[in-house]
Amino acid sequence: MSSPGASDDQHREPIEDGGPTEADIMAVLRGVIDPELGSNIVELGMAKGAKIAEDGHVTVKIALTTSGCPLRAQIQKDTKARINALPGVTGVKIDWTELTAEEKSATMAVARKNAADRATETAIPATAKVLAIASGKGGVGKSSVTANLAAALAMSGLKVGVIDADIWGFSIPRMLGLDGRLEASNDGDRAVITPHSLPMGPGRLDVVSMGFLVEDEESALLWRGLMLNRAVQHFLEDVLWADDLDYVVIDMPPGTGDVAMGLARMIPRAELIIVTTPATGAQKVASRAVSMARKSYLRVAGVIENMSVFVAPDGSEHALFGSGGGEALAEEAGVPLIGKVPIEASVSAGGDVGRPAVLDDGPAAEIFAAIAKAIIEEIAPPVEMAGCTARMFDLANEALVEFDAAQAAAAESA
Repeated sequence: MSSPGASDDQHREPIEDGGPTEADIMAVLRGVIDPELGSNIVELGMAKGAKIAEDGHVTVKIALTTSGCPLRAQIQKDTKARINALPGVTGVKIDWTELTAEEKSATMAVARKNAADRATETAIPATAKVLAIASGKGGVGKSSVTANLAAALAMSGLKVGVIDADIWGFSIPRMLGLDGRLEASNDGDRAVITPHSLPMGPGRLDVVSMGFLVEDEESALLWRGLMLNRAVQHFLEDVLWADDLDYVVIDMPPGTGDVAMGLARMIPRAELIIVTTPATGAQKVASRAVSMARKSYLRVAGVIENMSVFVAPDGSEHALFGSGGGEALAEEAGVPLIGKVPIEASVSAGGDVGRPAVLDDGPAAEIFAAIAKAIIEEIAPPVEMAGCTARMFDLANEALVEFDAAQAAAAESA
């Protein structure tokens, strides 16, 4: 186990069929963020190593800042979810311990440095859960799912950031009924972007999209890989994301290309939700998105089957695009099928007029609300700030300020 702040190889070969190695375990643990210190538990020196039994059972040792830390449950949930997502893992046990006084000092030093540098890495709050809505191919309704899921989370009283990372095929502005240019301002020596804010029920959506930067929706972007990645990087680094965000939902471009891989590198704590349709062909293509996530050490949180069945006015259901694709993908990936969204005219109509279907009544609205409820309660719950390391962080910063002041006074007297 490396000391806090030490560099670790993040470009490992994909996991072999024989099962994960300790290096694979430590790689996925880089996606487990201490909610208050805002850095991953490997970099903070809290992940002390892992052992893998022949039967695939993993035991990982994690040291907390205090043994009674109320954030332990959140760290435990994230740790088990990410390790269990690795092929070949049959179970996870956490061996809890506590950082020594010397280790705590080193951990806080890393946290202070990262807090100072964070503006140049990502402006997304460390306490926000990042959900990347992905698909293996276009045409499966991924953007529609993103818009309705974000709206459903906001209707639950949450603050949700929405990033339209489908740079070529942006459609989130239209689906949420937003238009107008994004405004930029100076923040010190850099320009920052203010997202469009949209109150929704008791919650709020903060939205950025390439659609707010082009002249009109019909404008074509003749961009290639590096330019696309840079555009997404601006949305992560140079947007004034509010500190109170509970979730950031990202509408990913279809497939497994440059933007998808770039996001995996820029936000290793992101969790993927894969959208597919009931058709076997779509399910097989969606498997590639699962494979990309696993090779990038991202957690696949679940599957949503869109266009599941057509619900006729008399209530009868018709499987126009086949059946079983969602279940098959979820079983293959070893993740839950979070929900099956029916084909309903209100979903398409709502996307055209900027009113997500979840805001009205109907079978699709009920399903989207149920999916949001499952995400909030089971799949990827929002972080609950409990205050164990924050007090320690504040005390450490106060001590650092006092030390700097003393040093300055000594220099003046000399």
